[in-house]
Amino acid sequence: MPRGYGDRCCLLQARGWFRLRTMSGKKKFEEQIAAIEMLRELSAEARIEPLRKALGNRNNFIVAKAADLVRDLHIDALTTELLTAFARFFENAEKADPQCWAKNGLSRALAALEHQDADVFLRGMRHIQLEPVWGGLSDTAGTLRATCALALVQCRSLSDADLLRHLVDLLADTDKAVRAEGARAIEQVGSPSAVLLLRLRAALGSDEAEVLGACYGGILRLEGARAIPWVARFLETADDVAAEAALAIAGTHAAEGFTVLRDRLEKAPDPWFRSVLVSAIALTRQDAAVVFLLELVRKESLDAERAIEAILRSRPSQEVVQRLEEAVAGNPRLAKVLAAEREASS
Repeated sequence: MPRGYGDRCCLLQARGWFRLRTMSGKKKFEEQIAAIEMLRELSAEARIEPLRKALGNRNNFIVAKAADLVRDLHIDALTTELLTAFARFFENAEKADPQCWAKNGLSRALAALEHQDADVFLRGMRHIQLEPVWGGLSDTAGTLRATCALALVQCRSLSDADLLRHLVDLLADTDKAVRAEGARAIEQVGSPSAVLLLRLRAALGSDEAEVLGACYGGILRLEGARAIPWVARFLETADDVAAEAALAIAGTHAAEGFTVLRDRLEKAPDPWFRSVLVSAIALTRQDAAVVFLLELVRKESLDAERAIEAILRSRPSQEVVQRLEEAVAGNPRLAKVLAAEREASS
């Protein structure tokens, strides 16, 4: 086969699809998507023109797929086309880009290419797109706002103060996923002011557990173990918010985290929350935590079964598994629990 023949064949097929799409529109949708995927097989130079045409397509899903390919292959040469398409789909957005498929794909690609024009991401971050649903209207731009918020943080032209000034509004967004991503974006700013803002949001409470969990995690990642006592106050409610606090503390993998979780377990009457705490203790990955959980098993405590499950789900070493096997030896009930959990996790 002559050198470059495969590229020419793929390129001719791809060009043929874009030409046919423009002229007749008779190609099946699946074939249109396949044509874009086929561009992965082309050389870097050969795929540029077909992707340029795909980004100019009127179909928002086709544009989204093309943008995803640009992102995956990190094609900087198509940044201008990405920007042009992004601006285009804000016009008559509900009809031109239902579900924000195009804008989502384009914003992800621009973020991956580390585009530096803050105004581009600010436009996406502030966009609300109400579309008809059964019984009213629904905002479909939540993912777009979240993506653009995280991308904004990488724009070097903005100071930390400017970033926080823009991001703080997302903490009041109507979409809980956007509020959570807003908290994560604030965390990425990484300044003392960012930490204080996350502390304030967490202290105010009155939000979904997912959002408050993003605040707890951000505070602990930025301040380290010294913030564990502050986050530990949110364990008292023994609800979904407290569960997020427990998992955030576990994520520090700090000895102080194990101590706080163990002490809270001793006072927790609710079986569900005890299960959360036992799982969090295992996730601290502290040697002392393993010893503590194995002791729960050996003593056949009320938390023994939970401890077995938590240890196995924490991706233990073979040595820890062997110690667990020894702990249940001679106890048919717990040995059966261990066997069932190992089968379930395999």
